Amino acid sequence: MKIRMLSTALLAGLAFAQAAQAQSFDDRWYLAGSVGINVQDNDRGTNNAPFGTIGLGKMLNPNWSFDVELNYQNPRFTKNQDLWWSQYGVSFDARRHFMAEGRSWNPYLLVGAGYQRSEEEYNAFPSPNSPGQRKDGNLAVKLGAGLQGDAGPVKIRTELAYRIDLDDQSVAAPGVNGFGDLLASVGVLIPLGAAPSVAPPPPPAVTCADKDDDGDGVNNCDDKCPGSVAGQAVGPDGCPVPLTIDLKGVNFDFDKSTLRPDAVAILDEAASILQRYPQLRVEVAGHTDLCGSDAYNQSLSERRARAVYDYLTGHGVDASRLAGPNGYGESRPLENTPQTLPACKSERNRRTELNVQNGQ
Repeated sequence: MKIRMLSTALLAGLAFAQAAQAQSFDDRWYLAGSVGINVQDNDRGTNNAPFGTIGLGKMLNPNWSFDVELNYQNPRFTKNQDLWWSQYGVSFDARRHFMAEGRSWNPYLLVGAGYQRSEEEYNAFPSPNSPGQRKDGNLAVKLGAGLQGDAGPVKIRTELAYRIDLDDQSVAAPGVNGFGDLLASVGVLIPLGAAPSVAPPPPPAVTCADKDDDGDGVNNCDDKCPGSVAGQAVGPDGCPVPLTIDLKGVNFDFDKSTLRPDAVAILDEAASILQRYPQLRVEVAGHTDLCGSDAYNQSLSERRARAVYDYLTGHGVDASRLAGPNGYGESRPLENTPQTLPACKSERNRRTELNVQNGQ
């Protein structure tokens, strides 16, 4: 019966076991203690009894631990409660742990060997020295399985083991060459000393993909022009590209300096470009058509430049990045039309421009 129980426990332990994974482990020595029930071999003629253990152990690696353990139990004879029987011993136990990442409880298998000493009283009537006493020690071996889990600063073990005591001198069971006892226990492991420090993982290796020496937003691996000047507009390869802030469509009605509704979307895009390149500096320039006097057109172009300048500064562009506003009157026409009405009224000439000041 007891052997069948042990076999069931071992199979259950194996069912829980998964492929072992390398983990960090606590290699401090620990103090181990347990309490449980010793289910006595029926041939002994004794009652089942509580037992206790105390020992010292250590995890040798993430999968194996080794313990030296002292045990004691003191059952009573079933037929004569006045006769005394006790057993104590030492065991050297190895446990194979099946660890898995992220699992709180992990199964293990146990194998151990040691020395068990029995002290047995027996009825020697009619001898005046009755009861007699027998003291004897023998080899004992142990097999078992269990679960071990973390409980804060300590670890908990639940274990089922079968111990074979090669005692062949029992007075209560003459002719029996050994006994098999079942041990069911719960134990605690208390680490000794300070917890080992956990070294932080090494920082990832820094490669050219993590560096941007010239600060142009293109990493060193992809940057084919590593000497970009601050404020330059660059392409995906880090090389300068022509930057055009197209204000085509920001035109004015004849003899007017107020922004038309169709110019707002274009100026919003210009403000977005300037915010995308915070080191870029531009000149705000205003122009007129060829109608009117030079003096009047100069004043009109300045008012048109001022209208664009005020719009940009009012929409997030810092004034320190804007040169001007400057008016150029009719001196820089895009269409050189005759100065006669209505031919001089070229809408393309009634415009503002943003001229990039720093290097391309």
